[in-house]
Amino acid sequence: MTENIAALRQSFRSVNAAHPFVIAAVVILPDHLHAILTLPDGDDDFSLRWRQIKSKFSRAIDKGERISNSRARKHERGIWQRRFWEHVIRDDNDFEHHADYIHHNPVKHGLVGRVADWPFSSFHRFVRLGIYSDTWAGDGICDINLELLAHDALSRRSASLANGALHCVQHPL
Repeated sequence: MTENIAALRQSFRSVNAAHPFVIAAVVILPDHLHAILTLPDGDDDFSLRWRQIKSKFSRAIDKGERISNSRARKHERGIWQRRFWEHVIRDDNDFEHHADYIHHNPVKHGLVGRVADWPFSSFHRFVRLGIYSDTWAGDGICDINLELLAHDALSRRSASLANGALHCVQHPL
């Protein structure tokens, strides 16, 4: 995924233009991504957005991945898993836990030694906003300043988590 980051970013932008959402936290890894998305009040159609993001991204990149017979019969690409894992964020503490997990994922998978060294992450926005320090999680302790997060224009609705923020994990095959 990271080798096609421009196509993935464009897929997110295109879907967001038609079906608004806020990316409260995200990390893109070579073989999967994690995101906390917040939708407008009264809208809970996360599946529509993921379906369209996956479709636009799949059309934007070169073919050539292995596909199963089942996928071939259905004229599907072999990039994404058909489903995604989701979890509705319950409160500020739950948001903190999931944002920490998302941002620490590149270290967990051995891609970098420090969270700050991974370029495809909202961690850097959290640092600019003063939510994390640039050495965050260097000692295994993860703290997040939710008051500062509430002041971020991009994430303002995510701080009032009753609006339906969702942590999604989407794995390509």
